Amino acid sequence: MSPVAREPLSSRVGRAEFRWAMLFIAPWIIGFGVFLAYPVVVSLFYSFCEYSVLAKPVWIGAGNFRDLADDDVFWISLWNTFRFAAFALPLGMIFSLGLAAMLHICAIGRATFRAIFFLPSLVPVVANAIVWMWMFNGEYGLLNAGLKVFGQQGANWLGDPFWSMPALIFMGFWGVGGSIIIFLAAFQEVPVEMYEAAELDGASSWQKFWGVTVPLISPVIFFQLITGIIGVLQVFAAPYIMTGGGPMRRTLFYSMYLYDNAFRYLRMGYACAMAWILFLLILALTLVATKISARYVHYQGS
Repeated sequence: MSPVAREPLSSRVGRAEFRWAMLFIAPWIIGFGVFLAYPVVVSLFYSFCEYSVLAKPVWIGAGNFRDLADDDVFWISLWNTFRFAAFALPLGMIFSLGLAAMLHICAIGRATFRAIFFLPSLVPVVANAIVWMWMFNGEYGLLNAGLKVFGQQGANWLGDPFWSMPALIFMGFWGVGGSIIIFLAAFQEVPVEMYEAAELDGASSWQKFWGVTVPLISPVIFFQLITGIIGVLQVFAAPYIMTGGGPMRRTLFYSMYLYDNAFRYLRMGYACAMAWILFLLILALTLVATKISARYVHYQGS
């Protein structure tokens, strides 16, 4: 009897199913390797090289990282990014959480207002930036025109070193529609029985919000926090279009300086070193947030 005949039918069928499964997922595996895994590994190698894209990379060890430590513009961009994140992330979460709470309470026109708040997040970033450049225009902008109605003098929002950063933070509120929808869905998952029990204990609306709603939606808040950390530390498109890093480098963010080094100055090795530092910063902040969340995030059933 041949070896094939002695082999159980289930084993042959299992191997055939495995081959077909691998055939179907092969495009994803190839795409993952070519477009994600390979660039990540290569960027780590280039971060230890002097590489201008136009010439072969030359190994210089930790030279790029030493140069970054002495680069004043690097520290300016890092400080601007953390300053932006320190205000934009918590204010954006509070703003979206508050709007979601109001939509949850007010049932009249909820679907309409939900669509109104969500639509701005669908606008392409470039179009959104151009609209806000017009809004913030110091001479003809709509914002200054509205202030004149109330007898107030507007500022040169994007050209003033003091107001440029607050203007970008304020513009970020325009795109919180996605967060509002996520928070609103979380509100609707809170069991009504929990509110009824709190009312029997004499809890006010504010006490119900902090004692019932917030703990039960804390996993969603944590999710928004993590995605927010990743997003604000990589802010790029809107400020790059609107200010180009000015005035006086007050809006030069980390990713903008990284992009300039890679594609304007052709210092790809230097840019790769910056990219890995950014990755480590995001990883560290994510781990810190995860560690703190163990005390404040409550999962149902746990």
